[in-house]
Amino acid sequence: MRHLDRRTFLRGVLQGTAVSVGLPALDMMFDSTGKALADGTSPRRFVLWFWGNGVRRAHWIPDGVGPSWTPRSEMAPLVADPALKPYLAPITGFEIKTATHPHHSGMTGMLTGSRYHLIGPTRDTIVSTFAQPSIDQVVADYLAQDPANRTPYRSLEVGVCRFRGTDEGTTFQHLSHNGPNNVNASEYQPIRVFNRLFGMPSDGQLDAARRSVLDAVLGDIQKLKTTVGANDRIRLDQHFESVRAIEQRLGTAPQCNRPDAPDATYPDRSGQEQIREKNEVMSDLVAMALACDLTRVASVLFSTCGAGSIYWMVGAQNGLHQICHDERAAGAEQQPTVHGATIFKIEQLAYFLNRLRRVEEGDGNLLDNTLVLGTTELSEGFTHSNDEFPILLAGRAGGGLNPGQHIRSTNRRNTSDVLLTVLRAMGDQRAAFGTEAGESRSPITELL
Repeated sequence: MRHLDRRTFLRGVLQGTAVSVGLPALDMMFDSTGKALADGTSPRRFVLWFWGNGVRRAHWIPDGVGPSWTPRSEMAPLVADPALKPYLAPITGFEIKTATHPHHSGMTGMLTGSRYHLIGPTRDTIVSTFAQPSIDQVVADYLAQDPANRTPYRSLEVGVCRFRGTDEGTTFQHLSHNGPNNVNASEYQPIRVFNRLFGMPSDGQLDAARRSVLDAVLGDIQKLKTTVGANDRIRLDQHFESVRAIEQRLGTAPQCNRPDAPDATYPDRSGQEQIREKNEVMSDLVAMALACDLTRVASVLFSTCGAGSIYWMVGAQNGLHQICHDERAAGAEQQPTVHGATIFKIEQLAYFLNRLRRVEEGDGNLLDNTLVLGTTELSEGFTHSNDEFPILLAGRAGGGLNPGQHIRSTNRRNTSDVLLTVLRAMGDQRAAFGTEAGESRSPITELL
């Protein structure tokens, strides 16, 4: 049987610029079992998906433990499609052991297993950065050790809600870190993510690029379709339709008659940020980057630590961070705006997870071979608590994770136990992760 290398790209030239289009996972790339690639490897991906300002835990912590769990209202969007539930592993009852300053300690403790690195004071608070690499970069480092895992991009970082935070250091503004004040900044413009992934011309050349990136590789597309089976032809058609659809949304398709079409930057409409629309196109782009093996590690900074994002779609007229304080102080015990904003954020996470699940790969789908860590920097925004931390694992990590169950700690386990579990599921068998009070040597064995 003829095999096709997983890193096959279709290449061409568009307006004098070299472009390339990655391929989805085709039957020709897998062995006879449909699980491993023809070279014997099994691709695993990791995505860190982060939202700011915590949850309302009375509406977050599921009922029941193990496989017999039922979501409460803030987690309910994740199971609106029941097919997603077997991929989910809510984790509750864990706490940050390095806590000394809520936003800062929650952010760095959850993502590095270590205390933040203090830069200095500002106003009535502090400025900090990450003392250690964030978990996405730890995974990227591990994967890069094996040449079979190397991809055109070591990692991909995107952002959705624009930064509306404060001057409290990189901890408040960035997600992916390599170390102190060394960040992998998220890209907030979908058009730039698309251009980076597909080698399109720079922004100054967009007015000349009227044809689709697919037009540049049309000859290779037709040739490839004559060599694959019926199932692979269907997958190729679906994949190329997805590329075309994203181009159209970003204003790079033939019908775009302006160099700076509105959807290229997703500007506010009547003063309102296009959060849902931007999340969907970013989700589509990340899914395509993973499916095409352009990268195996990504991070999605939906909203930053202590975010002042305005969730106008649930009636908010102020930034969420301030509402977390003001709404409870004003006597609204249930914090309806905070609650509604949290549901909205988890709806966006659900869109991303379902986007991965809908991409066929081998005898399963992309989410079968991906591990997504969804989390935030606080438990309750009003109390700024670091216990009962909101954590969700999703996906099967190529067989490395056993989801479909609610894991609840009754003895306030270390959140670093989750990070060590992530590493073990990705194949990294290190004995410990984290430093000092944040160190863990106890992965969650039920999930492995």
